[in-house]
Amino acid sequence: QVHLVESGGGLVQPGGSLRLSCAASTIISSIYAMGWSRQVPGKQRELIALIFSGGRTNYTDSVKGRFTISRDNAKNMVYLQMNSLKPEDTAIYYCNINSASTGLTWGQGTQVTVSS
Repeated sequence: QVHLVESGGGLVQPGGSLRLSCAASTIISSIYAMGWSRQVPGKQRELIALIFSGGRTNYTDSVKGRFTISRDNAKNMVYLQMNSLKPEDTAIYYCNINSASTGLTWGQGTQVTVSS
């Protein structure tokens, strides 16, 4: 069973930047897509960024132009560079990997707090 572990969360001031990383415990084959979601207590988890096997990326409107998803196929890692952070970006951030070999797998989440 594959496990995903996020890192890089923390407290940052508005306008600041953070880079989240997500590492898989094993090599995953036949990946369809890798992504990042976030969740605020009391609200549904929101998918904010996806990167597909061919390299195409999708972003939800609220993060377009500020967040960038990337991946390292050799290391089975996915990253989320977050710039110009706003208080409304405060949430628990989860990575996920969807593959033919493992199905949809989620990480345990990392807290991001944007506050002065």
